[in-house]
Amino acid sequence: MIDFLNQLAPDFSLKDQEGTPHKLSDYRGGLVLLYFYPKDMTPGCTKEAQCFRDRLNDLKDLNVQVLGISIDNEKSHKKFAEKEHLNFPILSDTDKSAVREYGVRKGPFTKRESFLIDQNGMIIKHYRKVNPQEHAEEVLGDVKAL
Repeated sequence: MIDFLNQLAPDFSLKDQEGTPHKLSDYRGGLVLLYFYPKDMTPGCTKEAQCFRDRLNDLKDLNVQVLGISIDNEKSHKKFAEKEHLNFPILSDTDKSAVREYGVRKGPFTKRESFLIDQNGMIIKHYRKVNPQEHAEEVLGDVKAL
C-alpha cells in the first residue's frame, strides 16, 4: 500500500469532459479533493458524483476544488456529466497514468479512493475506504476542521 500522506501529490495533465486539460499544479493556492472512481454511470459512482455536485457550493466556499478521475474516455465523461448535471471537472485517465501514480489500481479496476491536497500541493488526507453516499459530507467536515 502506498502512503502519500504529507508528501507532494503527483502532478498530472488530464483532459476533462469538455476536452479541457487540467494540471494538478494549476490548482496550487487552494485545496483540491481528488477523487478516483471506477466507472461512469454505475450506481455508486453516480451517487458519489451527485453528492459532490449537490455540495459543491459549500466546498467552494471553503476554497476546495473537486476533481473526479476515472479511466473512462472524454466522450463517456461528457455523457455522464450532462446526464447528472455535474458542475465540476471529471478527468479522463485512459492511459491509467494517474491511477498508477496514486496507487489506486486493482487489477483492471480503479479503486474508489480520494486525496485531499493542501494549498502547497501536499496530500493531507487519504481516504482509502469511501462510502459514495457519505463522502462529500465527510470531506466537508474534514475541511471545516482544518
